[in-house]
Amino acid sequence: MNKVYEIYKDLYGFYGPQHWWPADNWFEVTVGAILTQNTAWNNVEKSIENLKQRDLLEPEKLSKIKEDDLAQLIRSSGFYNLKSKRLKNFLEWLKKYNYDIDKIKNKSVTSLREELLSIKGIGKETADSILLYAFEMPVFVIDAYTKRMFSRLGLILSREYDEFQDFFEKNLTKDVQLYNEYHALIVKHSKVYCKKTPKCSDCFLKEKCNWGVNNL
Repeated sequence: MNKVYEIYKDLYGFYGPQHWWPADNWFEVTVGAILTQNTAWNNVEKSIENLKQRDLLEPEKLSKIKEDDLAQLIRSSGFYNLKSKRLKNFLEWLKKYNYDIDKIKNKSVTSLREELLSIKGIGKETADSILLYAFEMPVFVIDAYTKRMFSRLGLILSREYDEFQDFFEKNLTKDVQLYNEYHALIVKHSKVYCKKTPKCSDCFLKEKCNWGVNNL
């Protein structure tokens, strides 16, 4: 078992399954992935609830809403004017597929990722979150938590997104459920122990962590 799998086993054994992503369907996941940029998830939940209450959480319906009206509905997510534009940009792209998830899933991961990245306002983390959590494709999501935790563990020293992603995808079986669960566990651990100011003395990974060994 390599160290990447070993850490996964430790995390899973301690925390158990995380049941991500917190959404009801693929479109809600996508909306959430765009709205959660630079904000906490509880703020996104309020915006999503606003859309649900107005029966707008469907791509065809949301595409018909004016950009300014959409901005007000997602106000709690912050940067609401910008995020309204980003949602509209995504919906324009989605329209090319007639809002049909099956048509989208027929494309290769590589070509679909390129298309998502061509949408203004969709960066690598957001695109990969959509691919993994909404479209159920084996793409490992890299975020600030992942970079912080695995840099401290000493398993990868790069700060580049693509190098981090390549590191995980080379060391793990390409499996949607594994990638989903692992990323969720990393986020969980980073919120409990591997914070900006880490709680190394209490962490069950401290003996396997460069940072923990060198700072205790």
